[in-house]
Amino acid sequence: MSDALKHECGIALLRLKKPLEFYKEKYGSAFYGVQKMYLLMEKQHNRGQDGAGFASIKFDVEPGERYISRVRSNDPQPIQDVFAQINARINDELSNHPEYAESVALQKKNIPYIGELFLGHVRYGTFGKNSIESVHPFLRQNNWMHRNLIVAGNFNMTNVKELFDSLVELGQHPKEMADTVTVMEKIGHFLDDEVTGLYQDCKNEGFSKRDASPIIAERLDVAKILRRAAKGWDGGYAMAGLFGHGDAFVFRDPAGIRPAYFYEDDEITVVASERPVIQTVFNVPFDKVQELDPGHALIIKKNGKVSKEEIIAPVEKKACSFERIYFSRGSDAEIYQERKDLGKLILPAVLEAINQDTDNTVFSYIPNTAETSFYGMVEAAQDFLNQRKNNYILENRNTLTKETLQQLLAVKIRTEKVAIKDAKLRTFITEDSSRDDLVAHVYDVTYGVIKPEDNLVIIDDSIVRGTTLKKSILKMMDRLNPKKIVIVSSAPQIRYPDCYGIDMAKLEGLVAFQAALELLKERNLYHIIDEVYAKCKAQENFKDADVVNYVNEIYAPFQPEEISDKIAQMLSSEDIKAEVKIIFQSVENLHIACPKNLGDWYFTGNYPTPGGNRVVNRAFMNFYEGKDSRAY
Repeated sequence: MSDALKHECGIALLRLKKPLEFYKEKYGSAFYGVQKMYLLMEKQHNRGQDGAGFASIKFDVEPGERYISRVRSNDPQPIQDVFAQINARINDELSNHPEYAESVALQKKNIPYIGELFLGHVRYGTFGKNSIESVHPFLRQNNWMHRNLIVAGNFNMTNVKELFDSLVELGQHPKEMADTVTVMEKIGHFLDDEVTGLYQDCKNEGFSKRDASPIIAERLDVAKILRRAAKGWDGGYAMAGLFGHGDAFVFRDPAGIRPAYFYEDDEITVVASERPVIQTVFNVPFDKVQELDPGHALIIKKNGKVSKEEIIAPVEKKACSFERIYFSRGSDAEIYQERKDLGKLILPAVLEAINQDTDNTVFSYIPNTAETSFYGMVEAAQDFLNQRKNNYILENRNTLTKETLQQLLAVKIRTEKVAIKDAKLRTFITEDSSRDDLVAHVYDVTYGVIKPEDNLVIIDDSIVRGTTLKKSILKMMDRLNPKKIVIVSSAPQIRYPDCYGIDMAKLEGLVAFQAALELLKERNLYHIIDEVYAKCKAQENFKDADVVNYVNEIYAPFQPEEISDKIAQMLSSEDIKAEVKIIFQSVENLHIACPKNLGDWYFTGNYPTPGGNRVVNRAFMNFYEGKDSRAY
């Protein structure tokens, strides 16, 4: 994606099922869990670079011994910083106490971070906050082992205020109105309630306070706690939690918006936000890694029992399609094929734009994450060319000469690496005019590969704001002097804000929305803006379930191609000599390519939760009223 777009987050949960001595004997180190957690987090570096955190729990320690360890970082290289701190502490302990080296029992007793249960998190901050207090995992501490709660997640809630108010109604005093805080405190409240009830049961059964503790841990009903806590949640989430005594869970929203995958065998249970991460780190095949069902929690009891429990009844699955287009690693077997299909499916529109002239067309891509879609587009172009060759041969089979045939077979689809991002360039000057000039040089171009009669086709993952296209890519491509520049988005037009974890909260930042506004002005239809505002305003105090998305009426008068052409016009400055055409994927083709991830609200306005409609209307009202604020 050439536009800068942030996305939160990645989670990794690991439970070791065997005694630590087993891992020491089989894998050479009792720090096996820490080592695997580093890999699980580093392999999800693509999901978060603003911060990283790690937590571990030791099982069956004596009172007075530390059993929870946590380290977080908002360093520019947060994962490396987290594990540098962990390794430094481990090495200091081993250096100061050589007797620990061969004793797993002494290591567990005296060295932090070694343990049986681990939780890791990498994040992008969608609210612009990057203080250490915003970095997961969050910790809720208590002297009762079972009341300790550690939470990390990939989620955004659309109804934070309502969740905050519900905590106040419970008598709590939350320290801030943030979804991470409210979610953890909601779970914590019902954890406390459950523990209190179980303690009373144990007391009635004659157990002492000390003897009651392991009984409470054994009887704790994690699914019941989650069911009570999750009432009223509206958002997309995959969240993980650890309880101090050793239970753990990962819980996914009922529409399956945010991803979660797991694998288990007799040695480990592991959960991550992406399947190939688990495959790579533990060397397991594709079909052994399972997707956690929407509305379900994977619950890992301290005794090692693993179960899947329905927490909220699943609704129509609307897994985020942006995960497949851009955010997730393309090494997943399904995602790789889906991205290739996105490139293949958009070729007919490209051929129309270049008048079927593949001989005088160069195909390329920008940025590197669009490479897989590029392969699909080029494969489809090669199929088109082969069909054209076949037709020519059949039509001229009686007169075809060897030389003509050789010339025909020598014709190939032309592909070049025409754009190279200058990773070292930094836009360090604050004056607007100077900064724009620097942005224009973020990409270098490959000179000498384009002829004046050529079309230049560049495929991108998606076009969100169009800023980099306007200020850099189009200007740089025009220096190659092509006849026509065709920018291809493997994703459809992004028309609506996201509210489930992608940093697209403001309508006015979306170039498709800007184009629709321009078309309304040109065609004397701008009164629609006032009408939509009145409808949105009238719903301001409605319950979320009763709110309708009226923002889609802004796009209704226009065909997608009209908006695409207006975007091309808006992004082309007067000094660009080549004709510029912008092509977007159709929503129908997106669903064909990504049949398991039908979440498309940013393209269609069809939000998977009631809170989404409130958010899009609020985003429009903010635009109309000139408020530079988020809609949730």
